Amino acid sequence: MKPEDLETLVTRKMPFGKYEGWIIADLPGPYLNWFAREGFPNGEIGQLLQLMHEIDHNGLSDLLTPLRQR
Repeated sequence: MKPEDLETLVTRKMPFGKYEGWIIADLPGPYLNWFAREGFPNGEIGQLLQLMHEIDHNGLSDLLTPLRQR
């Protein structure tokens, strides 16, 4: 993970699926859990989803609040 990845979580939109167009940081926990069970996609989007899953799963979503306010 790079520090810039945290900022990307609050700006990048989900490019496909049920929540297409949602900011990755706003994706619901159950959706992130589904990816954790079924497998994350390859590439940058998969890495971002995996990072967001870890943040959400460990109750650290408040870390993103200051980045959202920029």
